[in-house]
Amino acid sequence: MSELPVCWLRSVDLEVPDLAAAERFYTEAWKLRIVARAEGKLWLRATGDDHHVLALHQADAKALRAVTLRASSRAALDDIAAKAAAWGCTILFGPAPDPAPSGGICVVFREPQGTVLRIVHGDLRHEDGAEVENLPHRLSHVNVNAIDVNLSMEFYAKVLGMVKTDRSKLMGFVRCNADHHAIVLADAKSGGLNHIAFMLPDLESVMRGAGNLVDAGVPIAWGVGRHGPGNNVFAYFLDPFDVVVEYTSEVLQIDDSYVFRGPDEWNWAPGRTDHWGIAPPKPDRVKYAQISTPHGTWDGVSP
Repeated sequence: MSELPVCWLRSVDLEVPDLAAAERFYTEAWKLRIVARAEGKLWLRATGDDHHVLALHQADAKALRAVTLRASSRAALDDIAAKAAAWGCTILFGPAPDPAPSGGICVVFREPQGTVLRIVHGDLRHEDGAEVENLPHRLSHVNVNAIDVNLSMEFYAKVLGMVKTDRSKLMGFVRCNADHHAIVLADAKSGGLNHIAFMLPDLESVMRGAGNLVDAGVPIAWGVGRHGPGNNVFAYFLDPFDVVVEYTSEVLQIDDSYVFRGPDEWNWAPGRTDHWGIAPPKPDRVKYAQISTPHGTWDGVSP
C-alpha cells in the first residue's frame, strides 16, 4: 500500500471548564497516563508509542481545540502547508518547531469547516509503547461535525492526501493508513466535535474496559455494538462535560484495492443501529452531546 502524506492520527486537544475533573476522569476511569503538565494544561498518553493522545486545556467552556495528524515526512508537511494556504486556509503557526512537549516540527491551520489541524513531523515517541489488554493504546479516529460533508471530504483528500473510503447518508470516512478511517465527517448544522475514539487491542478488551468503566460509575452511553463502515466494535461514554468518547477495536484494515461504497449501499434493516442488531437506539442525551462541543477559538500559537 502506498504511503500517504499524512500517515497517522496522533492526538486531540480539548478545552475543558474543570481541568481537575477532566484529569480524574481520563486518568482514573479512562486509564490514560500523564506525561507532561503546565499551568492550566495537561498531556496524557495511552499505552502506545505516541507521546500523547489527549491534551487538556483549562478554559471557560468545553470545546475542540485541535486535532493533530502526523506527516510521513518533512516534505509532506511543507506540501500540506502550501496546499492549505492555496485552498484559502489561514496558516496559524509554522511550519516551525512545535512548542508542545511532544516537540518536532508542526504547521497549524483551520480547515474550511472550522477544525484546527496540527500537522506534525519528528515528534517524540515512547520506546515502551505496547498494546496492553483492556487499555487504550492509541487513537482510532476523530469524528467532527461538518455543514458540508462532501466539501470536507474533498479538502482532506486534496490538501492532506487522505483517501475517501466510504460515504453513508450522514457520514464521510477518510483514511491515512490501513485503518478504514482516521477522520469521520458527520453531517450537522454546525461544526465541532462529534466524538473521539480510542483503540483497544481487541473485542475482549473493549468489553472488559467497558466493564471497568461501569465499575467506576461511568455507564455505557450507547452500545456495545458493531458499526457499519469500518466494521469496528464500539462502546460510547460521556466524560464529565458530556464530551462523547468511545472505546473501539477491530477496525477494518484495508489497502488500495478497497472499493468505495456510497449512501445507497450503507443501509440497516428496520430497527437496527449496528451490524449485530443488539445496540439499542442512540439515547437523546448522546445525540445532543455529539453536537454540543463547538470549535474553540485558539489561534494556533501556544501549545
